[in-house]
Amino acid sequence: MNTEERQLAEMLHRVTPEPPRQVTVEDVSFRLANEAGRARGGYREPRARRGLGAIWGRWTPVLAAASVVVVAGASAGIATVMTSHHSASSAATATITGSASPATPAQSPASTQTAPITAGPWDARLIDHQALLPGSLAGGGDSLYAFTDTDLVRIDPASGNVVQAVRFSSPVGNQPVILGNTVWVVWAYSGGNVVLHGYDARTLAQVASLPVPAIGRVSSAAAGVLAAGPDGHLYLAAGDTVAVVDPATGHLIQRIYLIDGPASSVAVAPDGSKLYVGLAASNSFRLLTYDLPSDVQTGSSMMTSGGVGNLVATSGGVWGTDGSGMSEWVWFAPGGDLASSFRVTQGAGGGLYSLPVVADGTVWVGGTHTLACADPGTGKVRASAAIPAGHSAVEYFGSVTYAGGHAYSYHLDDGAQQSGVATLTPPAACYG
Repeated sequence: MNTEERQLAEMLHRVTPEPPRQVTVEDVSFRLANEAGRARGGYREPRARRGLGAIWGRWTPVLAAASVVVVAGASAGIATVMTSHHSASSAATATITGSASPATPAQSPASTQTAPITAGPWDARLIDHQALLPGSLAGGGDSLYAFTDTDLVRIDPASGNVVQAVRFSSPVGNQPVILGNTVWVVWAYSGGNVVLHGYDARTLAQVASLPVPAIGRVSSAAAGVLAAGPDGHLYLAAGDTVAVVDPATGHLIQRIYLIDGPASSVAVAPDGSKLYVGLAASNSFRLLTYDLPSDVQTGSSMMTSGGVGNLVATSGGVWGTDGSGMSEWVWFAPGGDLASSFRVTQGAGGGLYSLPVVADGTVWVGGTHTLACADPGTGKVRASAAIPAGHSAVEYFGSVTYAGGHAYSYHLDDGAQQSGVATLTPPAACYG
């Protein structure tokens, strides 16, 4: 190469830009994921990678035109993956997804030390100040789950912080049902339309949507319509039937038809031998007992009622609630016979809930008067503690549950304008 040729080459190198870096499929996926996240709303957009904006800005018209086929193909594929589970609730058949976009990491205040609750039962100590829906707290593994007015939340009991949250508004009174690694909730419940949603127990990413059409209309007095059985199946009050769903496959595997429906509440015995179904009317309540798995009705009894529901089954029979508004209490029916039922505790006032909960082999009943533990076989109270009434205002403890080997309850104090999850130390008598 002579001198003139070398000078010409150097001049061309100075005026010609470097070829742009190749845009990889990973880069395209990242950008499209950001766009999908913004379209869904409520999710935090991931932080952009360093230099990504410069890369997109340096595309020449020729490169952009040459890339449009590749980008369009990648876009279609990624959009299909990212939106498939969001449309599941309108599908005609159940959808189980292997993975889903994560729920929003919750913005919780920094954890604080536990605070003693003055005159609180069983050494009650407040671990957070979350405003939850009374009656919605449930434990599973090392986490607590509950509903707020707008979300399903996962709470870390070690810190008291909400660590995950997903948008959810409960259409019917029912605690989250934790089955394996999935948290199940009733997403829709009206007319003949019933839909269950499943969320990953750790991330609260939605992993399933199960439409379960009701036969006839669902009960207008529904309370406690979804329960898990020891067989790993979900039992759902679905109009004039109880639907049995296999959550692993999303298949409706069985329907138990009721003569006097619609079902308002369901519960399964801990050994899987019996199914209890409640039928609530305006001033009465009928309790049906079925032998499982034969589905043969073996019992039926009635009681006068002002709003019965929230069935819970134990080894000795079935528990439920009665009353509403300013007075609700818990009853126990040995063997499922309402003629032999009796009231367990004084219950709750102020429009709050007194619900029976089974946790750690014991039945727990809260309210605004006493917090009690009871024998699951006989229904007899083993131990109880008075709930203080500060400044003539309602104070409430309820939804006792276990997580990580410790007992927790939801606490509400109207007088102190205070609410949150409390840790408890129940007496040894509670465990028989």
